[in-house]
Amino acid sequence: MNGQQDVEQSGIGNLKVLIYGLGRSGRGAARFLAAEGQRAEWHDARPSEEDLTLMDALHFERGDVGSRYQTVVAAPGVPIDHPDLLALHSRGAEIIGEVALAARLRPALPIVGVTGTAGKGGTTVLIASLLRACGVAAREGGNIDPPLLDVVNTAEVAVAELSSFQLERVPGLRLPVAVLTNLGVDHLDRHRTVDAYHAAKLNITAGQQAGDVLIVPQGLTVGTRAEIRAFSATRLTLMDGEEVLSAAELPDSIHPANAAAALLAAEAMLIRLGRPVQVEVLAEALRNAQAQVGRFETVAQVGGVRFINDSIATRTIAVQAALERATPPVVWLVGGRDKGAELAPLRAAAQGRVNMVVAFGEDGETMARELGLPFVTVSGADGDATMQAAVQTALDGLDGEGTVLLAPVGTSFDQFRDYAQRGESFRRAALALVHDAEAQP
Repeated sequence: MNGQQDVEQSGIGNLKVLIYGLGRSGRGAARFLAAEGQRAEWHDARPSEEDLTLMDALHFERGDVGSRYQTVVAAPGVPIDHPDLLALHSRGAEIIGEVALAARLRPALPIVGVTGTAGKGGTTVLIASLLRACGVAAREGGNIDPPLLDVVNTAEVAVAELSSFQLERVPGLRLPVAVLTNLGVDHLDRHRTVDAYHAAKLNITAGQQAGDVLIVPQGLTVGTRAEIRAFSATRLTLMDGEEVLSAAELPDSIHPANAAAALLAAEAMLIRLGRPVQVEVLAEALRNAQAQVGRFETVAQVGGVRFINDSIATRTIAVQAALERATPPVVWLVGGRDKGAELAPLRAAAQGRVNMVVAFGEDGETMARELGLPFVTVSGADGDATMQAAVQTALDGLDGEGTVLLAPVGTSFDQFRDYAQRGESFRRAALALVHDAEAQP
């Protein structure tokens, strides 16, 4: 089936479509629809120059949110109860997101969906890399770069990281393989209650049927029609219990729980495709797995001190995992804008492992005080200068051995565009210290 036929048979073709919210997701939707020959209008309260340039190039016009549309493709960052979306829905529009659009317009494409409070990005990348090692043209996207709609035309299997925001807008989505890495607490500013947040996450299995597979951590009970397969961080096995390799054989940057979940997901998809499950190929792919950029990634080493970038670690469960994996003694960089993460578990995880906290950014000192650990506060003229001061202070706080860990708890939006830019600032600052150390006579 070609792209135009897909559009027509999906019910999207010739409908009046509004892309609500541009940015990464909206631009991906616009590029995809234009390539399909589908016209669309757009709305964004604060479009960037990149947004405007693309809309002009595609000849997509600015829409009127007071008009009637059959389909609204809303960006994940727009709350589901935004007044504009409620008004558009009341006038007959169906509100969907890029994931539902991809599934409708490419119904034959198998999608592995991955969600969870922590670990979903790393697990997504691992699943795609395991499938590629086994000869499957798998591509990852979704909540991580690139947008899912940028990969669906070149993938034999798409592996999609799915946020709770995206999973609010997936009517009718059926995933042959889905992964729930864990369920913690996050985004209460958006979902308001833990139950609502968990309900959004569990939409990943809402459309699954008998014959589909849902992969969950051991001990988590989930209502689903799919076949449940449970993973454990202590054993990296296939569905029949065969051990593929020991957790000790994994690179330090790969979390065993992510690897265990990825193994089961890759196996389930290989079986679905009728491909052989090659145990040694999977084992070798895990032994050589690379960390996802910005997720517990070693970016530099000065003597016996490793610098680990886990800039995306703003959820309690993710920060706790980073603290438990970092080799002590640890100097922990904490800062950014407080998003209300629960700190008591982090205080416990840090005991006996963290020598000092380096607090930076808008709410770093406030969070450090609440953690109740020894801390120093640093600042600079901008984000990069602040990060340079933080990294130098952290190195000075270690006696030539240990870990400088950026697992900041706070969001990046006080001083940086996003977590990736914050992590890159940390990387540059750490590499500058490496250069200084090498220049010493």
